[in-house]
Amino acid sequence: MYRRHLRRTHRRLFSRQAWRLRLVFWGSALIIGVVAAGFALSARFADESFHQLYDRSPLLAYLLTPLGLAAIAFVTRRYFKGTEGSGIPQAIAALSMHGHALRSRVLSLKVALGKIFLTSLGLFCGASIGREGPTVHVGASIMYSLRRIAPFRGKDMTRNLILAGGAAGISAAFNTPLAGIMFAIEEMSRSYEHRTSGTLLISVVLAGITALMILGNYTYFGSTNTTLPLTSAWLAVLICGVLGGLLGGLFATGLIEGTRRIAPLARRYPVSLAFTCGLLLSLFGFLSGGMTYGTGYEEAKHLVTGGEPDMAFPILKLLATVVSYLSGIPGGIFAPSLSVGAGIGADLSVFFPAAPVAAIVMLGMVGYFTGVVQTPITAFVIVMEMTDNTGMLLPLIATALIAKLVSHLVCPRPIYQALADAYLAHNEPNTTTSQSK
Repeated sequence: MYRRHLRRTHRRLFSRQAWRLRLVFWGSALIIGVVAAGFALSARFADESFHQLYDRSPLLAYLLTPLGLAAIAFVTRRYFKGTEGSGIPQAIAALSMHGHALRSRVLSLKVALGKIFLTSLGLFCGASIGREGPTVHVGASIMYSLRRIAPFRGKDMTRNLILAGGAAGISAAFNTPLAGIMFAIEEMSRSYEHRTSGTLLISVVLAGITALMILGNYTYFGSTNTTLPLTSAWLAVLICGVLGGLLGGLFATGLIEGTRRIAPLARRYPVSLAFTCGLLLSLFGFLSGGMTYGTGYEEAKHLVTGGEPDMAFPILKLLATVVSYLSGIPGGIFAPSLSVGAGIGADLSVFFPAAPVAAIVMLGMVGYFTGVVQTPITAFVIVMEMTDNTGMLLPLIATALIAKLVSHLVCPRPIYQALADAYLAHNEPNTTTSQSK
């Protein structure tokens, strides 16, 4: 028995085919890291360009948004079907699709290229979107496309390709390998299998390190060493957890129901719908003085580093994100959700004058983000890593867990799983992701 076990272990470790598969996985992870870094630079340039345009000529920016979104919707429907929305629901749905032909509609190099181009274009036009979800889609598309050059056979191996690509994408997108691992476990596969772990985790780390080497050790929300002892912060943790979970759950429910109800209109009049959503975005931009446009990274960084809060910002940013998603253009909700959470925390900080403002802002970010995506570990790891602050670990964990419980009461089905089920039901009738897992 022992010798047989040693022989099997030896074959797994030294088999030429096994090493070929590992090298393909890890090599593609490096490619994903490079592509994700390029995507980050492209998205940052597009976001900054729009804000510069807004500063020079607000009226021109107001006009660009509806016209730009209409053009993006047309190109998406005409040339890049499958790139719309965040991309995470498509990647999750692909885990349960039957047949390569169906998966290739949403996971291909063409889809990856379109996702990068159209998301960047959306930011250039002022949409309230992020590139993190789309990077998951890009990573899964790149990794899945490699099945043509290596002997990847069987449903489990196909699943491993998509999981590894998606997790590597989120790792590279945030420069946070640990967050990529957590997201893979919490969201990309609710039925995570130990057989996936070794190759996937190495792929995640490689992609994250590659992006880190290209972009540098950049903390998106600035650095803060603020602390908030849990023994004296229980009320702030409780309020941020409950309110963040409630608002995040309501946002998720609104997005799920809005997507379902607006789907017939989106199929018949995609360009008109995008144009109308663009007009609403211009209205929110006017009301907020331009703060609701783009990813929201700068606004969140401003609040984390001690900037003055704007009471209307989180609500207007939330509405702008809903409208941007429902417009049907490619773009994610990660970055805008973190920005909304930062705004909520900043608004709540006035009720805790003895606590550091940055600490309450971080609690708001974790509470709301957890409420939206219901992945508490990913939420506190992302915020902790992106602010370079480990001193807030316990309050962040507590806030995330409370927010998850509250959000689940409001939105029983996690947003990406619900959107994946809807996408799969539309593209592969009589099947859902839940049934096939």
